[in-house]
Amino acid sequence: MASLRRELTNVPNLVTMGRVVLIPLVLVLIDNFSPLRSFVASLLYLVSAAGDGLDGYLARKRGEVSTLGKFLDPLADKLTVNAVLVYMVALARVPAWLVVVIIARDLAVNGLRSIASAQGLVISASDSGKIKTALQLASITLLIIYFRYPMLGTNKTIDYQLTGLIVLKLSTVVSLFSMAQYMRSFLAAALAEARARA
Repeated sequence: MASLRRELTNVPNLVTMGRVVLIPLVLVLIDNFSPLRSFVASLLYLVSAAGDGLDGYLARKRGEVSTLGKFLDPLADKLTVNAVLVYMVALARVPAWLVVVIIARDLAVNGLRSIASAQGLVISASDSGKIKTALQLASITLLIIYFRYPMLGTNKTIDYQLTGLIVLKLSTVVSLFSMAQYMRSFLAAALAEARARA
């Protein structure tokens, strides 16, 4: 219990839990009729996303990498992304089929990671996975902002909802490609281990 208490109160894990606490605030502020509320929601979402890098940095810098942190960090990532996407389906900002594909892909990759970990297989993250994460962050931020805004110095406007949807579809294509790469790496590692045992 003392060890768990220390892990719960160390700074990196507090940052991670703070990200989880921000999720309902982001959802409450997303509004199809208030540009100001949606803009504030997008800022809170970006703060939560920045916390993703901060908690890992602090854990390594302070020597406070913990089992609880390894569990909470990916949980906070998935909760934030999936909660916002599902909520935006209800607001008709994102088509349901697209969110189903995104969540199904994440479940498949997480399942493969669990199997790989159980078998002692090491499969490094691909560059396409990192690109997917960056595109997903940008697309969700744009979708939260949602409204049309004029471009600086011109009389043209940017439709943030449409732009965000395009970027989200692009990130989904990249994510499916990264899943295929991950599956290929997993199969190659599993076959190599099987041959070594034989």
